[in-house]
Amino acid sequence: MTPLTQAAAIACITLGTGAAAVSVMNEDIPDMTVPELAWTPGHELDGASFYIQAVLDNGAEGETDTLAFKDGAFMSMDCETYCNFGFSDYQTWVDGDVIHFTTVATCPTAPHRVVWHGQITDGEITVQMSWTTRRWYWTHQITGTAQGSRLPATEGSVSG
Repeated sequence: MTPLTQAAAIACITLGTGAAAVSVMNEDIPDMTVPELAWTPGHELDGASFYIQAVLDNGAEGETDTLAFKDGAFMSMDCETYCNFGFSDYQTWVDGDVIHFTTVATCPTAPHRVVWHGQITDGEITVQMSWTTRRWYWTHQITGTAQGSRLPATEGSVSG
């Protein structure tokens, strides 16, 4: 075998093996599933902000956030700081005194997508979330739960 043929054979084997390794690494993880309810465009929470304490599955401790609702849109202050997510439309479903909400926030400059699902009762909030980063070679997801309470109208106000 000539040196050129050997080099071509080695390149084919190397590329073939590398492609197999990449395809194993590229397993996708689905976004968090939100219950199928009679969701409608949200406005019930407009003007409200909530301070939450979160427990994440990545081992981070002491995570806090402020969630704001304004003009049919939702914003996480932590997500905004991290990637300028901005406001995302939110949807609600009301069951008696419980307001359920959901929203999907997408970072405009990186492959991050955050799904939120929560319930508010008497000014108290419980939330589930998933933060998924999808790149061509891997998908990474952090999930979490949080609890908190409504802030007075002057605290946590968001302009925009």
